[in-house]
Amino acid sequence: MRSVRLRMLAALLVLAAAAVAGWQLLPLEENDRTITVGTTDAVTSLDPAGAYDAGSWALFSNVFQSLLTFAPGGTEPVPDAAENCAFSDSALRTYRCTLRDDVTFASGRGMTAEDVKFSFDRVKRIKDELGPASLLSTLGRVDADGRTVTFHLSSPDATFPFKVATGAGSIVDRTRYPRRSLRTDTGADGTGPYVLKAYTKGARAVLEPNSRYVGADSDSGSPVVLRYYAGSQALEAAREAKEFDVAARQLPPTVLAGLSPSDPDRRVTEDESAETRNLVLDTREHSPLHDRRVRQAVAMLVDRDRLVDRTYKGTTDTLYGLIPAGITGHSTSYFDAYPKPDAKKARALLADAGVPLPVRFTYGYAEGRGAAGEEAAELERQLEAGGLFQVTTKGFEWTEFQKRYAEGGLDAWAVGWVADYPDPDTFGAPLVGTGNSMKNGYSSKDVDHLIEETQRVVDRGRTTELFRRLQETVARDVPLIPLWQRKDYVVSGEDIAGAQYLSDGTGVFRLWLLTWV
Repeated sequence: MRSVRLRMLAALLVLAAAAVAGWQLLPLEENDRTITVGTTDAVTSLDPAGAYDAGSWALFSNVFQSLLTFAPGGTEPVPDAAENCAFSDSALRTYRCTLRDDVTFASGRGMTAEDVKFSFDRVKRIKDELGPASLLSTLGRVDADGRTVTFHLSSPDATFPFKVATGAGSIVDRTRYPRRSLRTDTGADGTGPYVLKAYTKGARAVLEPNSRYVGADSDSGSPVVLRYYAGSQALEAAREAKEFDVAARQLPPTVLAGLSPSDPDRRVTEDESAETRNLVLDTREHSPLHDRRVRQAVAMLVDRDRLVDRTYKGTTDTLYGLIPAGITGHSTSYFDAYPKPDAKKARALLADAGVPLPVRFTYGYAEGRGAAGEEAAELERQLEAGGLFQVTTKGFEWTEFQKRYAEGGLDAWAVGWVADYPDPDTFGAPLVGTGNSMKNGYSSKDVDHLIEETQRVVDRGRTTELFRRLQETVARDVPLIPLWQRKDYVVSGEDIAGAQYLSDGTGVFRLWLLTWV
């Protein structure tokens, strides 16, 4: 999936720390007042088998449970719907979980191991082009016996527990979901902290606390309405009109640049994140970017400093590797290979490739997603400046955009990537492994081998060298070009507490921790 919050400017860190400490001293009152959250994230599908994006998974975090989850700020999975989970062999190929005996769906039916098996099996079976099946690539089969679920992996995978804790591991009521196709109505039947009472695509989701919920979190939460806006400007206009209480992703860069944690009359949380943005290049034979030298020429012309300064007003940081700063394995492989824009070297690469100039290609982006349109225009200017490329840019509605690039309808496209879980693996196989979720046709035996080697390492801190080698290979092949790493902002009224816990890089969107002061 796609937005991890880590570093901060020293001055802001002090201010934010003081603010958090202050919030913790405020008396929190439990009541039935609804909290409204505004966002530009879009929901692709209400069915966990049909969505692998931040907007959908934010909703899944609240409506469904997985066997495991992450505590706020945590780096290791902890039990949620499960009583316990562990590898049962030293080969890291058999993972076994025992279910809690008191988990029930909102309908009142008790969750069983068969529901868990059904949920994982259907993700793999349906294999929807916009779904998370690729994340479960190492899962061979699932067995259910009483309260025990056993996962048999096709290859060693120390990161499998992390994957179980994601939206791909959402457990659905097997009596309410088709076995071989996506559910297409506006309902969702899970065991999470909330029940989805109403949903209008592109407009709102109405969530009520689930009185039957049991799991890792004891907080019951306030009623919540998620309001979805078509773009950053619409979200800002709604904020000015006080249409919601909390603004999550993503206000316009010009607005974000003017915010400060010390602002009066509102609470501002600013953190570095490991949400990244990549320019993905189609490597398939039909693409004008099929030749690696052409892709290297594109990489040679991208000016990240100008992009971050002009388009994002300093609300993002330049990124020169697959793995963002603050995450194990971060490196600057693209800076090492393409240290600064160089039109002369780019021209030499294209001459060596023997392609006619200018090289023409299409660049797609999702409309209303932050400053995606302005970003596309800036990159178009950079690539066309020397007459080496002719770029046709076009924006699409979010779901249509995903389908376009998944079906090979674009030559290049810009996509944000939100960490699925706090481990560098989430920036490996899903982005550049064979059959990756970027759908750009890239496949490398060297990269696949390095990914498999990292997944064999239980001590994740010892994967640094493997990930460095992986990123060097990817920088040479250029199936994508890292652009920037986002700073994370959440803005709320002074009478709302808990906004700082909404999103912290664990992949969990904790609406139940929002409270009225």
